[in-house]
Amino acid sequence: MIKFFSTIILISFSTVLFALSGQIDTVRIAEQTALKKLSTDYDSLLHSWYVSRSVSYFDTTETVDIDTQSTVGYLPSDSVIMSNMATMPVFFDMTYNKIVRAYFKVYLQDKRELTETVLGLSEYYFPHFEEVLDSYNLPMELKYLPIIESALNPRAVSRVGATGLWQFMYATGRFLNMEITSFVDERRDVTASTYAAAQYLESLYAIFDDWTLALAAYNCGPGNVNKAIRRSGGKTNFWDIYYYLPRETRGYVPGFIAVIYIFNHQQELNLRARKIEMPLITDTVNVTAKLHLGQVAEVMQIPLKKLQDLNPQYRRNIIPGGKAYPLRLPNMLATEFISLEDSIYAYKDSVFFNTKALTQTPNTQRYYGDAPSGNYERMTYTVKPGDNLGFISEWYNVRISDLRHWNGIRGNVIRSGQKLVVYVPKSRSANYSDINQLSFTEKQKRIGKTVAVTTKTHNKNYPEDAEYEYYTLKKGDTLWEIAKKFDDITDRDILQMNNLSSGRYLKPGQRIKVKLLN
Repeated sequence: MIKFFSTIILISFSTVLFALSGQIDTVRIAEQTALKKLSTDYDSLLHSWYVSRSVSYFDTTETVDIDTQSTVGYLPSDSVIMSNMATMPVFFDMTYNKIVRAYFKVYLQDKRELTETVLGLSEYYFPHFEEVLDSYNLPMELKYLPIIESALNPRAVSRVGATGLWQFMYATGRFLNMEITSFVDERRDVTASTYAAAQYLESLYAIFDDWTLALAAYNCGPGNVNKAIRRSGGKTNFWDIYYYLPRETRGYVPGFIAVIYIFNHQQELNLRARKIEMPLITDTVNVTAKLHLGQVAEVMQIPLKKLQDLNPQYRRNIIPGGKAYPLRLPNMLATEFISLEDSIYAYKDSVFFNTKALTQTPNTQRYYGDAPSGNYERMTYTVKPGDNLGFISEWYNVRISDLRHWNGIRGNVIRSGQKLVVYVPKSRSANYSDINQLSFTEKQKRIGKTVAVTTKTHNKNYPEDAEYEYYTLKKGDTLWEIAKKFDDITDRDILQMNNLSSGRYLKPGQRIKVKLLN
């Protein structure tokens, strides 16, 4: 009997240790992910004229008498944080746990200099965010979201191509009617991108009726959040679906909670905002003719990099004209620009707009992501007709974002015959060695999905007078995500049912056929 109870105690103790080990690993992964992203953001941010100049100024000024905890990175106790959170007048659920605390450590200790830089930048950016959020009647706490997304860097570009303060992918930006051309990228424009973000966040909240889930969906897409809800058995609390979400999304909400607290308690945390000398008040003039920022800089004697930071949406420093484009200038210089306008347009126009300058293109060298650290094997998959990244990610049990990262893909477009690099654990590489030789049906069967015989042809017969099940499109929907909600249906089938060649022009609120009723 004693031996029996000892065994039970030993098993229970082992179970507890295993659970604690899992929590520790989760916290460690959260820290490593946040640190990697923030390091990239900060390195990029330092190229900004305002930031580089102000950080240099900050570092060389006389030190002031502040609490020594500021230099070592003061991290409050759990009881202090929880007590303060309980009384904070914020709209969001301020859950506190070990994962959230990991982000406190990152922002207050590991990347304290970034936090102080962002505190300084917020004085310029927050009024822009607050004005737009107020016009949409959205929670003001959403102004902290670009800190998690881009560290308030309008030129930030993620490893999968998300761009700007609010980190929009190209397809999402176009869906939200943002101008993205060779000369203009409104994802980098503070006003245009904030209006688009407010519109998108409003639509996500309409889907989930929960701001925490809306934030998660902003990061990984509503389809992934819905999938996590289904896998959890229908639970709709973020922490209940936490382990069903993509790894990068798991740290998104905890980081957001930490930032809200830090910005509301910066004095108690002995944070010293860096004095970023961006003009808190700017003037904007409308430019309707082709204009180079270099012309403005030289005639008005404004540093070009200063103008670039105020107008990061102009990719080649050229305002293309043809319609009204905003030019943001330091305070009180709009009147001077108007008085010098003719001189500015005429200044060195043959130099700034010579054929070579206009035809220069950015570096198009393709970027391929690094292999994952650890014991992984590199495999190659040849894309077959009808394949998409969603299918391939399921066949190899990897994330779509990793497939994009490893292969330098932006968006979802792949072509038949293209070779994709996939990394799988060496211990399971034998399971994937024959995927290239399998048919579509065999690959689906291997992951537990059956395929109707009719899916072997790409030209199904969908009569006009037949009965169909319909689906009303929501903002953020993709045909691939919609198809996964129905048995034996692919995105290609939906296109054929609706006599479409692509889903590019589908709009929210539109009803489409999704399944033929027998």
